[in-house]
Order: sequence, then structure tokens, then C-alpha cells
Amino acid sequence: MNQPSPEHSPVQPCANACGVTDVGRTRSENQDQFLIAELRKSMRVEASSLPLRSSGDLFGSTRGQLLIVADGMGGHAAGQRASSVAMDQLIEQLLNTVHWFLHNEHEQTHDEADFLESLKRLLHQAHKRILFEAANDLSQQGMGTTLTMAYIVWPRMYVVHAGDSRCYLIRDDVCEQITTDHTLARQLVDAGGLKPEDEASSRWSNVLWNVLGGNGQHELTAEVRRVDLREGDAVLLCSDGLSRYVSSETIAEVITSQTDDLEPVCHHLVGLANAAGGEDNITVIVARPSPEMRQASGVRAFERPADDESDLSADRQDDVVSIEEFADEDTLPG
Repeated sequence: MNQPSPEHSPVQPCANACGVTDVGRTRSENQDQFLIAELRKSMRVEASSLPLRSSGDLFGSTRGQLLIVADGMGGHAAGQRASSVAMDQLIEQLLNTVHWFLHNEHEQTHDEADFLESLKRLLHQAHKRILFEAANDLSQQGMGTTLTMAYIVWPRMYVVHAGDSRCYLIRDDVCEQITTDHTLARQLVDAGGLKPEDEASSRWSNVLWNVLGGNGQHELTAEVRRVDLREGDAVLLCSDGLSRYVSSETIAEVITSQTDDLEPVCHHLVGLANAAGGEDNITVIVARPSPEMRQASGVRAFERPADDESDLSADRQDDVVSIEEFADEDTLPG
């Protein structure tokens, strides 16, 4: 496989994950957002007789990893604003309301149902926040965003999703799509009104029935999945700027052929999407989860600079809607 030379784009590598976002070949701005985060327990030490820093943060061992991709829509600044608002709202809620740390099998079994409901609530809260902001700014009315989030606490991965961004699991050289595309084309395929091989080229493939924000006429459906991970698995999250141009077979080939450094893997995939047309923004996160993500117990001290004041604190809808005109980017029915 020949690798196209990708344009320079923001890269955020870490120990076992990397993310890249690229504006593509035809768009003037990038409305995609992504996040890779390590989840830890922490406390702020104000004073102590112990031989610790007199003031600073103490971090425990890594408990999990968070991966998020959002693809805004609504034209010009509205799409970028929608994806940014969704990410901001999620981060705020994650830090302040969600109990992330399921330590053992008993606790996981007992608390998992509540945890899955909390994931759904996260999306509903972000959905309401976007609608609220759009209602107060005429220039942003109708703005919306897809959102796909994977929370990994080994050996489990929880995926919460709305829209047509995707989460893939790559295992034994096979790339499996974990999420469902919330498009009218996929609804038609499921109902038997469209052949699966015609889905990608259908005019309905760009029309989303389920996103955060949008026109607010439909209740948000938060899709939630759980995956039991194995050693050697890889996880990929992406916007449709990648999945429309790069097949699951090619994704599997690229990821399995490069096992160590994930940065060239991400650039290779972005380059392939651009070479195939690059008509949309392209965002991809690739991660290789492993048991080592849950490090041995320990405490790491971090002293915050004195001038740092940062706060660290599905039922599917089956209505068929007539669309008179179609944009090049994802659109909403209505």
C-alpha cells in the first residue's frame, strides 16, 4: 500500500493513543473536535505536616481513558461552536458528576446499569446546552454536532454515541464498526428499503435523524454499547470525513501493519482520506488499550503554578422526512 503524504495537522500523541484532526481539501475551517484524556483520582493538598509539597495536587494511579470525537454542522462558525459546546459540557459534567471508577467485578456488575444511564444523561445534557445557546443567537439556530465517546476501564470499553461519527474495534486483523450511523440511509437499509451496498452512495447518507442540537424537533437518542477488550485490540474513533473515504478493510490493514508508533498510523489514515477527495474535515483517534493502563498503586505530586486559576473542578425514530435540497455536509431532516 502506497502512503499518501498528508498535510500537516494537529497531533496529540500519548502513551497508547494518538489523535489527528485535519481540515481536508475543500473546507475553509475545521468544525471537528477530539479529546484524549487519562482519568485519575486526585486531591488538592492545602497544608500538611507530612513531607509533601505545601500546596499542590496529588494524583493516584490511572483508572481509565477517555476518547471523544465530535463533528459539528450548521454552516460556518455554528458547526464549530456546536462541537465545542458539546465537548465543554461533557468535560464539565465528567469532572463533577460522574462516578467513573468501577474497581472490581462485584462493583462493576452492581453499578453498571446506573453508570450506563449516567453516560446517556451526559449526551442529553450536552444536547440541551446546544439548543439553549442556539435559541439565544439567531446566527447559530439549527447548529448541531455528532458525538462519539469511548470510556475505557480495562478490560471494558463503554461507547456512547449520536450521529454518524464512528467507533471501530480492530481485533485479529478485522475492523468491526461498534456504533450505528444515525442516518436516514441506515434506517432505509434496516427497513429493507435500500440495499446495504447502496447505502454509502445514497443521497440519504448525509441526512442525520439523530444529533446533539439541531432543530430540536426530535428527542435525542443516546446509543450506548459495552465491549469486552482483549490484549492486542485497537480502537479507532473518527468523523465521517475518514469513514466515507477509507474502508474498514483498509483501516485494519493500516493499523495492523504499524504496531508501535500511532502517530504515523493517524497521518496515514488522514492522508488516505485526503487522497480520496478530502471533501470534509477529517478526525481520527487510534488507541491500543492494555492492562497496563491501570498502573500499580502510587501517588504523583504536581504543584500548580501560582498564577494558574483553572477550574479542575434507544428508541429509534422511524419518521421519514422529505428533503428538498441537500448540502455537501451532513444535514438534518426538517
